[in-house]
Amino acid sequence: MTNAPDFNLRDALDATRGWDDDTIELDDELLADQDDFESGYADDTAYDDEADPEELTLGAQELAERHALRRVASLRTELEDITEVEYRQLRLEKVVLVGVWTEGSVTDAENSMAELALLAETAGSEVLEAVFQRRQKPDPATYIGRGKVDAIREIVQATGADTVICDGELAPSQLRNLEDRLKVKVVDRTALILDIFAQHAKSKEGQAQVELAQLQYMKQRLRGWGGNLSRQAGGRAAGGEGIGGRGPGETKIETDRRRINTRIAKLRRELKEMRGTREVKRQSRRRNHVPSVAIAGYTNAGKSSLLNRLTDAGVLVENALFATLDPTTRRTTTSDGRVYTMSDTVGFVRHLPHDLVEAFRSTLEEVADADLLLHVVDGSHPDPEGQIAAVRQVLAEIGATKVPEIIVINKADAADPLVISRLRAREPHSVVVSAKTGEGIEEALRTIESELPRPQVEFDVLLPYERGDLVNRIHQEAEIGSMEHTGDGTLVVGRANADLAGELAAYAR
Repeated sequence: MTNAPDFNLRDALDATRGWDDDTIELDDELLADQDDFESGYADDTAYDDEADPEELTLGAQELAERHALRRVASLRTELEDITEVEYRQLRLEKVVLVGVWTEGSVTDAENSMAELALLAETAGSEVLEAVFQRRQKPDPATYIGRGKVDAIREIVQATGADTVICDGELAPSQLRNLEDRLKVKVVDRTALILDIFAQHAKSKEGQAQVELAQLQYMKQRLRGWGGNLSRQAGGRAAGGEGIGGRGPGETKIETDRRRINTRIAKLRRELKEMRGTREVKRQSRRRNHVPSVAIAGYTNAGKSSLLNRLTDAGVLVENALFATLDPTTRRTTTSDGRVYTMSDTVGFVRHLPHDLVEAFRSTLEEVADADLLLHVVDGSHPDPEGQIAAVRQVLAEIGATKVPEIIVINKADAADPLVISRLRAREPHSVVVSAKTGEGIEEALRTIESELPRPQVEFDVLLPYERGDLVNRIHQEAEIGSMEHTGDGTLVVGRANADLAGELAAYAR
């Protein structure tokens, strides 16, 4: 027996009287502490009624959506419960990185492995261990050699990793041999980059381009699992097809390969139509003689940040590799009123998969058809020269080597001044900026304006006031030397393209 007090229901109900009243008296000490109270769960401004989601830029909305928590139902197991939330950053794959160093210095090999680690983290994994070895060439059977496979298997077992990522493109036989011996999933650099592209592609064209590259990569790497994918079905074994169904049949792998080829053909037709739409837009700009500037460079060099700083585009900005894939074009003007366009393109990387370059060729043609190229370089990167070489290699593949180029050394606020001096000595036609702080942006704009193609034909005309349309075109397409409003009309002297100069010839003085 316990010495608990006697319970009286009437007294208990009387004690709760007044709980539902709107006004509740609080202790003075509690009210005094309210000013110092801070929520530990979320920023109070996130729930502010004045914060209108429509006021955010499109890039900010995409970034918020990318980092939002997603609820996943019916995923309860006996060992763990993840029914609350699920996001790739909360349940990361545990990976071991493996590389083969065939050329260059040790620093080059370490930079390549560091970049592979960043790619793996962007794809949604946790890097547990990274190893690389010196070889004249990768082993044709296992990429790293039989002895190193046993060592890596011990590392996988000791760390509890579930994936091994190789810093190179593996042949189908190498992929199969490694998975058979390591007993975990093996992914090469190409598949890793394709996975990142699949996560970040937003537009219909971008998703189709990524899917095309994935299918081309997958087609050569189909493999069977036991008899299910290798059993041939013909005659009654094919489900009693009867007449027309007899014969040796085809294997499951052959069926999958045929379906992949059908899907690839369909995607190519769709991309061809989208390419036509993009070509119409280019022809419209050419017809109106609007110069175009393309921003290209290594991934995460700050291309989107630079576009936002130069044009107030408001595109997505994130400190991650391949954060933005879909090209963005913005219309802007020079200080003297000339109109031109500025386009942000997909970032490049060392050993960019060839299938990816082919799939994104219609997008990369924005660079090849541009009048001026802004080659953005990360000045704070350990190897900016290597980034420049990798980007120029891809530019050569798409036929953009003849486009005038300006090297834009970005992230000046975080870069070593000695590195910037070295880059400027190597690349004389360059500017130093910081898209984050705005340093050097004015100099970059002046350099762009000086490098834009200028009209070739000089004109000196007296336009009547009823031809305001020609005056407007002069402001948009021509370069004005002087303009004066007289009693007889508008006196304009300047330079224009051949088409506009032909129309102005009727009013020449």
